[in-house]
Amino acid sequence: METRRRSVVKAIVWNAMGLATMTLVGLVATGSVAVGGALALINTAIGLTLYVIYERLWAGISWGRNG
Repeated sequence: METRRRSVVKAIVWNAMGLATMTLVGLVATGSVAVGGALALINTAIGLTLYVIYERLWAGISWGRNG
């Protein structure tokens, strides 16, 4: 079982990578750094929240674990 802190750190690192990628995609799609960045921030906030919930739910499921 992993700690909540570990789940949160994993989520933050994952979302930082997603933020960078989404900013680039938003820039390419809109031609605007401001609009692309805003889209990326909104996407990251939603993604981070959902990922933390997802990780915590899976942390409580014993299926597929050894031992």
